[in-house]
Amino acid sequence: MLPEVTATRYVTPLREGGSLPGIVEADDLGTYVMKFIGAGQGRKTLVAEVICGQLGRRLGLRVPELVRMQLDPVIGLSEPDEEVQDLLKASGGLNLGMDYLPGSLGFDPLAFEVGAAEAGQVVWFDALIGNVDRSWRNPNLLVWHGNLWLIDHGATIIWHHSWRGLDAAATKPYDASEHVLAPFAPDVAAAAATLAPRITEELLTEVTADVPDAWLDGEPGFDSPDAVRRAYVRVLLERAAAIGERITLGERSGDGPSKAPDWLRVWVDGKAAK
Repeated sequence: MLPEVTATRYVTPLREGGSLPGIVEADDLGTYVMKFIGAGQGRKTLVAEVICGQLGRRLGLRVPELVRMQLDPVIGLSEPDEEVQDLLKASGGLNLGMDYLPGSLGFDPLAFEVGAAEAGQVVWFDALIGNVDRSWRNPNLLVWHGNLWLIDHGATIIWHHSWRGLDAAATKPYDASEHVLAPFAPDVAAAAATLAPRITEELLTEVTADVPDAWLDGEPGFDSPDAVRRAYVRVLLERAAAIGERITLGERSGDGPSKAPDWLRVWVDGKAAK
């Protein structure tokens, strides 16, 4: 189970994200980026954050630590922004916190070079979880102390928004043509050989167990939170077995021209040629 803390002070909103996350201090003296249960995307965004964040960490990728975060809406009474006040009022109880990385910078492919091995692991992981939101338009990557960190996994495992497509989701290909790391020659084959064998039913069962029952209870078509967890395990286990062969990388895999902007492809290719 994820550690649990209590929010003690709302510091400031982060308006880069559509769900309006906020920087919050907690009773363990830590500072967190808080994702709210009352945001428009609802609890499934938090479920995706937990499953993908914990899975990424177990695979050795850099993902900020996660905590369960209790929120008393009273901490937002002094917040002058009515939108933030409404969000806090709607989010009383259990929410999700991610360790805040002070001084981190948004990933810039023109300023930070990524090796083929690391790029391959990130692309393979995003293919596994069906991440539609790690494009050059919105990288959802940070650079902290010279290392690449993965954040914002709310727009992943999108099949849980319509469980009727469960079977198709297990074998759905992944188009990485617009992935922000596609121009860095990601070694997807090596990543698959390294990471796929580590995706076991036991590992996925442990990861999904970190999702609070309250966020799974009452899911249509399932009789218990554990039944929902087994559905996540089933899809991810099946995807891990062959997703490495279903990734399209555009120009570099021979499947067509890269969809990344010319300025990015030319810059990265130029650096690689030196």
